[in-house]
Amino acid sequence: MKFMRRLLVLSALCATLAGALPAQQTINPDTTVVTKHQTVIRGQSIAYTATTGMQPVLDEEGKALAAVNYTYYERDGVKDRDHRPFVISFNGGPGSATIWMQLGYTGPALLKIDDEGYPVMPYGTENNPYSILDVADIVYVNPVNTGYSRILDPETDSKQFFGVNEDIKYLATWITTFITRANRWTSPKYLIGESYGTTRVSGLALELQSAHWIFLNGVILVSPTTLGLRREGPVAEALSLPYMTATAWYHKALAPDLQQKDLLDILPEVEQFTVEQYIPALTWGGSLDNNRRRDIASKVARYSGIQEKAILQRNLVIPVSFFWKELLRERGFTVGRLDSRYKGIDVMDAGERPEYNSELESWLHSFTPAANYYMRNVLNYQTDLQYNMFGPVRPWNQTGDNTGRNLMTAVAQNPYLQVLLQSGYYDGACDYFNAKYNFWQMDKAGKFQDRFDFKGYRGGHMMYLRHEDLQQANDDLRAFFNRTIPKDGQPAQYK
Repeated sequence: MKFMRRLLVLSALCATLAGALPAQQTINPDTTVVTKHQTVIRGQSIAYTATTGMQPVLDEEGKALAAVNYTYYERDGVKDRDHRPFVISFNGGPGSATIWMQLGYTGPALLKIDDEGYPVMPYGTENNPYSILDVADIVYVNPVNTGYSRILDPETDSKQFFGVNEDIKYLATWITTFITRANRWTSPKYLIGESYGTTRVSGLALELQSAHWIFLNGVILVSPTTLGLRREGPVAEALSLPYMTATAWYHKALAPDLQQKDLLDILPEVEQFTVEQYIPALTWGGSLDNNRRRDIASKVARYSGIQEKAILQRNLVIPVSFFWKELLRERGFTVGRLDSRYKGIDVMDAGERPEYNSELESWLHSFTPAANYYMRNVLNYQTDLQYNMFGPVRPWNQTGDNTGRNLMTAVAQNPYLQVLLQSGYYDGACDYFNAKYNFWQMDKAGKFQDRFDFKGYRGGHMMYLRHEDLQQANDDLRAFFNRTIPKDGQPAQYK
């Protein structure tokens, strides 16, 4: 225990140092580096300009409090910006840099990995043949203390940056300034966020609309969080079961009759069982008849790949951390949290949860060298600052998280605004069925279901790391842009 306490203290100290500005280094909070590039996207030669730099966060007196690092990609030779989407991209955490989607998903450069997303050497980047830059311009934004972004003055109160609503407020002002500087006021505008970034962009949709009069065409949620929608009791305990089915199917841990079916033929059956039988059974709790209890345990075992005995011992509930440890325990492996296709090996087979996140270690292994190489050698952004893949942003104020409902309000108030949800079936942290639940609860009356679209993929949290999903997910974004840009003269009104 003493060792663990020392380790936690050391980890906290390292995190603090990672976010602090070196005494010998000063940051110009308002600077740019411009580079020219050429690539091929979907067989078409594309010339583009990359602008990498810092834009300040200002207080009410105009003093720069922080420098926010970004990279902005614009296709060259585009004369009509009135019809060209302008996309503002965030990652999650909170505390995560935006490099994951920049080099893994939508940007013109792609880190070198294998077709399933595993690191390969030599590290580096290559052209992304599926990037959306052919049809949209993109700015990737690193919130304070992520990437190269930093608080400038150690006396500045960090609480004004590190919280659900604090984050939304300063970034909305920052985005407004960026749109003005980039001259994109007449462009169709989109927000895209991954993981906690979905909380961020859901809140930003209403904040931009109500406080800055910026009306969006679309919000894209990649592997969304709960968006402030409460999960408690049986609902919280049951909604992960379809994800567990997908994971067990992938690892061939289901019964033969299920295993021989395609994944997408199984999931609707499990979703229906979850809503119509599993949640009601958990609601009955200790009053559930023993025969019914065993029947439910048998079905949960069938759909999860976990032994019925273990399910009964845990009162019909499978904690996801236990699932990651238990599913392949007899084979000597754990499965990943954010992407359960990834396997890990623990020092000790016993225990209730994996000793580490196998998928995250793999991703850091591949992204970190690629990110540092790319920023310095391709974008020519020269700095001695550490690029924070994960920066120190704790404590994070979770008070007043109404982001899901705020997004629904923005949709209701803006007839142009539509939402696209993208989820990987093997994501155990922000699983796809919980994401569907968001849509159902945000629009309880079913008035706006035609404005929400769901796309599922056979990857995990960062489904785009799987080559097949990289292509499909980017094509889904193109289709979303086409669908959400109205015809000339079409009014934003309800009829």
